[in-house]
Amino acid sequence: MGRITLEQAAAWCGGKIDPKYKDVEFFGANNDTRKIQEGQLFVVLKGVRDGHEFVQTALEKKAAAVLCNHCDGDYPAIVVEDTRIALGRIAQGERKRIGMKVVGITGSVGKSTTKEMTAAVLETTFITGKTPVNHNNDIGMPMAILAMPEDTQVAVLEMGMNHFREMAYLSSIAQPDIAVIVNIGTMHIEHLGSQEGILQAKLEILEGMRSDGTVILNGDDRLLWKVHQMRRPCICFGTMNPEVEILAENVVMDAGTMRFTVHDGDQTLDINLPVEGHHFVPDALAAIAVGLKMGVHPEKIKQSLADFRNMAGRQEMIKTDKYCIIKDCYNAGPESMNAALQVLGNQQGRKIAVLGEMLELGVSAQAEHYRIGRIAAEKADCLLAYGPNGARMVQGAVTGGMINGKAQAFEDQGEMVKALKRLARPGDVLLFKGSRGMHMELVLEQFLREEK
Repeated sequence: MGRITLEQAAAWCGGKIDPKYKDVEFFGANNDTRKIQEGQLFVVLKGVRDGHEFVQTALEKKAAAVLCNHCDGDYPAIVVEDTRIALGRIAQGERKRIGMKVVGITGSVGKSTTKEMTAAVLETTFITGKTPVNHNNDIGMPMAILAMPEDTQVAVLEMGMNHFREMAYLSSIAQPDIAVIVNIGTMHIEHLGSQEGILQAKLEILEGMRSDGTVILNGDDRLLWKVHQMRRPCICFGTMNPEVEILAENVVMDAGTMRFTVHDGDQTLDINLPVEGHHFVPDALAAIAVGLKMGVHPEKIKQSLADFRNMAGRQEMIKTDKYCIIKDCYNAGPESMNAALQVLGNQQGRKIAVLGEMLELGVSAQAEHYRIGRIAAEKADCLLAYGPNGARMVQGAVTGGMINGKAQAFEDQGEMVKALKRLARPGDVLLFKGSRGMHMELVLEQFLREEK
């Protein structure tokens, strides 16, 4: 992590410091005293509790200094009016100081996997940093930048939002050299109104982009293809649109591995990817596009993807002595839920879909849960659905032909686990998926714990 003095940080964010502490240095930042490390900047935020209550705890854990609204003692501190904005400005200053290239990645679904694949490709050639899990918002992304080593050459930043102008703010901090938009789905439609609204919000990533920056888009996405036709320089990837610059063909799935051929002008790459599901192909194509743009040798791109391992909880295959479990509990929307059910449907054995509510769908919620239920009827033998719209999923499954009694809805996780214990048999394939707020990983953990 870079050495930043309080004097530097105060200049970047317009804060006030006691001159006697101007040379105090910090290494990274954290707003959680349970996780703060020695030498970090403790960032005071106001949530359910006022972060000022935890200043002494942070100092006892050897935080180097505090970013706060008011200083109630004699300790190194930067005093500002808005700590969230100040954190962003400090991260922006550090991004400029390090001088690294930045790849900003956003999209409705798949952006975390795309970030991981892109970082894997770039790590073969550059000293590469990336945002860790859950660090894609206005607090996490700045902290990720401040955690980058001083010799970082490329930062791969996942950038998320669910309201207008949030992406613009992140872009002003990150100032991407390359901006990747993976797709425009229906996640967060409750706040953004329509897919066109989601597109508008995602395109805010371009506002902070370097003037000579490059946009990389999914050319199979109807809305993004329209953007491609209006903006240059722009690179599009895809599997269905023959006009894209980077095209994948002949996608074959075989025993948990996908093979496909990528065409980039006259250049051809044969890719082997150790994950299952067609929805991973666009993620890989985005990573390939970034790698080629940044001059990574094609053989290194191929090898990095052949060695790729996804993050825990993202379509993670777990084999027990009784079951094959697909753990995909990180998040869910209609597009990713559909993709996960397609993967479940390709497995051998009796298939049980253990699904949680998809949040932030607004007026589309009932229709989308019903539609997912219909898909579950095609791809699974049994459905257990959790949450207020679980009954709509069950209704869709029954309408889709799932035998009555094979689909059940629950509003209590404990009751869901009991039902799953009664239902599951050795050799079954179990998919656990739902929106982050539904905590489907707890259902899985309780089920496995009680199976022992």
